[in-house]
Amino acid sequence: MISHISVIVVTKNEERRIGRCLKPLSTEFSDIRVVDSASDDGTVRIAKGFGAQVSDFHWNGKYPKKYQWSLEYLDGLNDWVLFVDADEIVTPELIAELDALDLQGAGYYITSRYSVNGQVLRHGLVNKKLCLLNRHKMIFPAVDDLDITGGVGEIEGHYQPVRRNYFRQEKLGALKSFMIHEALEDEKDWVRKHERYAHWEAEMDRRGAWPRDPSIVRHVMKSVFKALPWRSGIAFLHSYVWKLGLLDGKAGFKLARSRYLYYRRIAQIFSETSTRLV
Repeated sequence: MISHISVIVVTKNEERRIGRCLKPLSTEFSDIRVVDSASDDGTVRIAKGFGAQVSDFHWNGKYPKKYQWSLEYLDGLNDWVLFVDADEIVTPELIAELDALDLQGAGYYITSRYSVNGQVLRHGLVNKKLCLLNRHKMIFPAVDDLDITGGVGEIEGHYQPVRRNYFRQEKLGALKSFMIHEALEDEKDWVRKHERYAHWEAEMDRRGAWPRDPSIVRHVMKSVFKALPWRSGIAFLHSYVWKLGLLDGKAGFKLARSRYLYYRRIAQIFSETSTRLV
């Protein structure tokens, strides 16, 4: 049993996926927390069935949002916290690495490999998140997004937590093992969710409201990418060609296409918003 890391899973109506997420965690971690936003399906019942402690979250429309609220208000958390989304599955290899890890510094990046239609992709786009962190040294920053219509709401958006002022020099590491991120399982739900994120991201771009990524290299790469014309085509080529997503067949193409459509939608919304403001 891993007793030195607390696991936090945030949920809202996740009964279709929460069981797959919690099953590998339930036998390996002694402290599993589910922070739920008034689910009206079987999410809470399933979570309790896997031994998770369930806490209710009611957003007041301000910061802290859900991730940072969990770090601040859940009682009895370990110093080190692992955030796992309900559509993510922690692999046995990652669990073994976490169990053997000599935790140091402020946090660790963990790679998520996408799963499309049950196929775990070996190539193409991956998602690196700073989701294993020391809760005393890291914080999810408040950004200027509370009034973005149709935005991300109670959840922090697509940006990383940052080191607190007194811990700016603390190191960040990266683990070798990976999580599995289930993508495009329900395409209508995927489109709805990413439509909200596209509106939020387009407005974040317009406002220049993005927080600085704690990794200088990642920050520079993201800044360059945001400034590129034809981001949608570049995102497709990056995933499908440069990262060899084509070797994953139809699933690799499907993921790359979803990135193309997402960034094309951001560009459309950005253009529409800029035109209205002129």
